[in-house]
Amino acid sequence: MQCTYEGIKFTCDTEIEETEALNYVVYYVSKFPNLESLDVKIDGDYADVTYNLTPSQPFERIRRITGYLVGTLDRFNDAKRAEEADRVKHEAVRS
Repeated sequence: MQCTYEGIKFTCDTEIEETEALNYVVYYVSKFPNLESLDVKIDGDYADVTYNLTPSQPFERIRRITGYLVGTLDRFNDAKRAEEADRVKHEAVRS
């Protein structure tokens, strides 16, 4: 069974009633508002559910620079920018 409910792709390995499928979607949307797709596999009395989420916000890289965790240097004042520019990068020691 494959269908789409309000933009959410739903698949199931066996035929189930539409109300049951909608109940799965409603339940998981209440837990994860950024739900993208839902895949249900029925195994007797059990249901294995796999879901995919859309990223709610873009990924930001965080680095440790001069003792601070930062994403970008734009929030540094002039002294911290100078400290970052003057730092020395060391080569890895191989033994």
